[in-house]
Amino acid sequence: MEYRGPRKSDLLVRYLRKYAASDVTMLDSDSAISNFVEEASTFFPIYIGFGLNNSTIENIAVKYKKNAWFSVAKDFSEDAMVSYGFDKVPAIVSLNPSYNERSAFYGPFEEKFLEDFVKQNLLPLAVPVSRETLKLMKDDGRKMALTIVEDENEDRSKELIKLLKAAASENRDLIFGYVSIKHMEEFAEKFDIETKLPKMIIWDKNDEYLSVVGSESIDGEDEATLINKFVKGYREGRTTKKRTSGPSLMKAMNRTFNLKMVLIFVFVMTVMILIQLFFSKGSGEYQRVPTQNHAAHASSSVKEVESKEYKSAEKED
Repeated sequence: MEYRGPRKSDLLVRYLRKYAASDVTMLDSDSAISNFVEEASTFFPIYIGFGLNNSTIENIAVKYKKNAWFSVAKDFSEDAMVSYGFDKVPAIVSLNPSYNERSAFYGPFEEKFLEDFVKQNLLPLAVPVSRETLKLMKDDGRKMALTIVEDENEDRSKELIKLLKAAASENRDLIFGYVSIKHMEEFAEKFDIETKLPKMIIWDKNDEYLSVVGSESIDGEDEATLINKFVKGYREGRTTKKRTSGPSLMKAMNRTFNLKMVLIFVFVMTVMILIQLFFSKGSGEYQRVPTQNHAAHASSSVKEVESKEYKSAEKED
């Protein structure tokens, strides 16, 4: 099973304690719900089934345990309903604390529809591209409507991201992602950034992407209309296929990810060795005798070998 949690030691302990918990956590009060959300922290989405049986979401919880936290709440107040943004029962609420997003699902609760809801809310509506989110997006399977901007922290870019979220909620079959040249220039340059920014493309997370004819750039006063025009052009097939420049994007990202995992493994092994050495200090005197016996045995073996070699030499003479 692949680990996708935090890397810092204090958060790592907290994460692993939660990860070892049951697939579906049972919650029986408002305070239990609040504590569960707090302990789950912000690393993965949280799904809470209000007024549902454990068995309803158990299969989905097992399947997506490495991607999200799952729970079922039995006893809760109207205040909890207001706090978590749903107005009737039964319901499943998804929380994505990292991006301050939440969504409610009121059924049908057959496994297929549940899984669609879970998959669609594993990622935020507008996904900032990073090495971590790229792996999640690759596993998702949907194509990405990728927007490239100069700097995602500029006021104009922030307003554009809000428009992307609105478009994403209306086009759930696509992942809407964004990347800035300032923060991931090497990645953004793979997509021909000579076009005036911001620009949008359709990317299937491989070495090819689609440019929509007539919508290569979404620079203009009414960016919401330009985004809708881009999506419409893609759906109508008015596209041109292009190849990314340079080496494979996902392979390059995987190499970086694998290097990080190697470094983490080396760090963990070093800590384990130091702990072992610390606890073995007090038992050093008990280890000296077998060490001496081993040395005596080794010395005896060497003498036997030397004796055999000497006798062999005499026979040859």
